[in-house]
Amino acid sequence: LTGVLDDCLCDIESIDDFNTFKIFPKIQKLQERDYFRYYKVNLKRPCPFWADDGHCSIKDCHVEPCPESKIPVGIKAGSSNKYSKAANNSKELEDCEQANKLGAVNSTLSNQSKEAFIDWARYDDSQDHFCELDDERSPDAQYVDLLLNPERYTGYKGPSAWRVWNSIYEENCFKPRSVYRPLNPLASSRGGDDGESFYTWLEGLCLEKRVFYKLISGLHASINLHLCANYLLEETWGKPRWGPNVKEFTRRFDPIETKGEGPRRLKNLYFLYLIELRALSKVAPYFERSVVDLYTGNGHEDAESKALLLDIFRDTKSFHMHFDEKSMFAGDKKGAKSLKEEFRLHFKNISRIMDCVGCDKCRLWGKLQTQGLGTALKILFSEKEIQSLPENSPSKGFQLTRQEIVALVNAFGRLSTSIRELQNFKVLLQQTR
Repeated sequence: LTGVLDDCLCDIESIDDFNTFKIFPKIQKLQERDYFRYYKVNLKRPCPFWADDGHCSIKDCHVEPCPESKIPVGIKAGSSNKYSKAANNSKELEDCEQANKLGAVNSTLSNQSKEAFIDWARYDDSQDHFCELDDERSPDAQYVDLLLNPERYTGYKGPSAWRVWNSIYEENCFKPRSVYRPLNPLASSRGGDDGESFYTWLEGLCLEKRVFYKLISGLHASINLHLCANYLLEETWGKPRWGPNVKEFTRRFDPIETKGEGPRRLKNLYFLYLIELRALSKVAPYFERSVVDLYTGNGHEDAESKALLLDIFRDTKSFHMHFDEKSMFAGDKKGAKSLKEEFRLHFKNISRIMDCVGCDKCRLWGKLQTQGLGTALKILFSEKEIQSLPENSPSKGFQLTRQEIVALVNAFGRLSTSIRELQNFKVLLQQTR
């Protein structure tokens, strides 16, 4: 996989070097900090598009939530109730039942972090989003420690998983029903076409609609890469061993096994990386203001987190082959506004489809990465508002909630990890030949 990407002037080798030596080590550190490791999510929202299949019954997907009686009052309070430190101290947080089952989502929280959540809520504000957001006040919404719940292979596959992706591509990528996505096992037989009519159709689209498809394909490729890189290799005496699965990687991305489709998917991963990288460079002025804190209540840690984030922004600005988003929605004002709104509604629909994922761990990471990409799009379409932000007063015209910030950083961290894992698979493939 080499050369220049379509629809931009950037080559794959430059992204590999930039990611490996500059971005990846720093984004890994940032994701470990308290502000970025806790994500509030509702894993119980019903699927709005079809009758619920019932949640994934295999143990890999299982979630062992803490009973509500054991969640500290400071977390349950949210922004609507008065936070009572005394009430928190009157009961120590009891240990929740350990979620030992394979891949279980661990929603337990450390004592030192529980006080921060009520204060984080004060920094949140609602906006017009590209994503369908969870209601954080819902009794079903819970904080999840992302470090205790890494994205990895869970065994969730088959018709249920395919229906989710099929719905995303077939209903939400601006495409006519007569044009089939390549290698879609749910589509009816297409004879010997091999999907070429799809790419003929895609090349005939305007830039914005091509970009939309590539973003979704890139997200799909990235998620598949995570599953291949963090695969359950064996489970001996109840102790799972996780690692890269070359055979699974080959099945999903090899040019021969995928009839030439695999490399296209991986190129779309690089394209998505460029889009989110561009968003990070564009949103830097928002965070550079002194009024913006990554607030957890621990002043020293908050200052270190912000310094590290600003350091990453400096790196993103130094990259010399950014995607030029000015080429998008650049037609007549009325047409551009209409197309942008259509773009937003399509993407919002995709974020709702994530509530149809039957595996809770897959749903968690699907929702987070979709929200991260939605936040990146919101940033790219808000450049004027970001540039005109006041230095020493609350934001007007552009605002990011804590949920959006956490999703943006972790979603880009996932893409950075994907590209790093791709380098690892290249080495492993050479060793097996």
